[in-house]
Amino acid sequence: MRRFGPPALLLGLLSLCVALAAARAVHADDEAGFKPIFNGKDLDGWEGKPEFWSVEDGAITGRTTKENPTKGNTFIIWRDAPVDDFVLRLKYKIVGGNSGIQYRSKEVDDFVVSGYQGDFEAGDTFSGILYEEKGRGILAQRGQKVTIGPDGTKDAEQVSDSKELQANIKKEDWNDYEIIAQGNHLIHKINGKITAEVIDNQADKRAESGILALQLHAGPPMTVQFKDIRLKRTRLEDGRKKIVMVAGTPSHAPGDHEFNAGTALLKQCLDEVPGVVATAYYNGWPADPTAFDNADAILLYMDGGGRHPVIQRNRLAEIDQLIKRGVGLCCAHYAVEVPKEKGGPELSNWIGGYYETGFSINPHWDAEFSKLPEHPITRGVEPFTINDEWYYNIRFPEGKSGIKPLLVATPPDRTRRTDAAAKHPGREEIVAWALERPDGGRGFGFTGGHRHANWGNDDFRKLVLNALLWSAGVEVPEDGVASSVTPEDLKKNLDPK
Repeated sequence: MRRFGPPALLLGLLSLCVALAAARAVHADDEAGFKPIFNGKDLDGWEGKPEFWSVEDGAITGRTTKENPTKGNTFIIWRDAPVDDFVLRLKYKIVGGNSGIQYRSKEVDDFVVSGYQGDFEAGDTFSGILYEEKGRGILAQRGQKVTIGPDGTKDAEQVSDSKELQANIKKEDWNDYEIIAQGNHLIHKINGKITAEVIDNQADKRAESGILALQLHAGPPMTVQFKDIRLKRTRLEDGRKKIVMVAGTPSHAPGDHEFNAGTALLKQCLDEVPGVVATAYYNGWPADPTAFDNADAILLYMDGGGRHPVIQRNRLAEIDQLIKRGVGLCCAHYAVEVPKEKGGPELSNWIGGYYETGFSINPHWDAEFSKLPEHPITRGVEPFTINDEWYYNIRFPEGKSGIKPLLVATPPDRTRRTDAAAKHPGREEIVAWALERPDGGRGFGFTGGHRHANWGNDDFRKLVLNALLWSAGVEVPEDGVASSVTPEDLKKNLDPK
């Protein structure tokens, strides 16, 4: 018998350690960018009918019984955010019945969802297929790669054996499901093997973004469980750009600081712009841990000062990482105000300047913008006059390097209520500006937006819409972003103040 002495044993242990470290490194690299969207404890961020959905043994659990059936398919919905381009990974286990993972979908009724579905079941037929719930039906059978034409015709190729793929799925046990959605290219995997692949060229039927949900199917009693749910957002391709907007919590009197309603209006307008995917988070900082991961530009429209959400926790560092990646940043109204010591240096670098308490001033006045400079953000914007709480005497770095004034007007001298502002009677003041950062990123500061009614002014609204596109690196149309807002639109989504 061969005996190992200390040197051989040490070498063996070292080799084992190296192998284990390499395996961990490969796993860590494979999981890079993924963030959990289920905490394993409760349904925080998820919503479904409580008579069917709960958390058991660290898993989201859907259950029907003979005594408690569901009349139709019912879903638990991830409420924190819609999904667009992403990779989703989770584990599932099913006992009886049928289930699925909805993505880029729509809620059409009370916990009833339509859209793309990664199907699976207790049986042997549907697991891994791509099914469109309440839509076009089966888009790809298991083992197929399908190209859907603009008219809906399907060119299907059987690239894998369906029975072999089914044999790879464990009955009444945990399986790994992965969904990849990149533009119109959709891929399903179970336990590491591709089960369906679709290229969806039917523009009037496909979806680029929508909700994520989990299905509990009508029919015989069943139990389905989901755990280890991780999401990684991926950068949009094909020239598309993503704009993420964050609306603050209710503030001020009715009609003022309507951050949620104003953001919803901007999203409504951006949804009509080809090549732009707009996502809005309402009522404060996103709970979605992936909110900004594939953003090209971010809009902050919220209360500022010492309560500014961006200066809370570790958010300044988080946003700074995005800025270094070239993400554009826009701040509207109160969101341009941060404390001088915490947030001031960052906003100066990110958007070019900020409102400094005791130095800047925030009066309500009629600002007359009689002339506009030539810039992509001012395309199609005509001179206009409007009353708002226009902040001015903004703290800009000396020399204002890289800063382009966009809206400039002369306020009444009676409004110069800080010593710093009073030193400049009769001076034109900058109330909106753009910054081209040395890193190639872009910033935009806009001090209007106090009065919600002002979003009904075409020029006021167009300037901000143009700025959002410009900040995301989108070519602004020659006549600016075309949009319309009705009096009825202005009444929607107002905070219950």
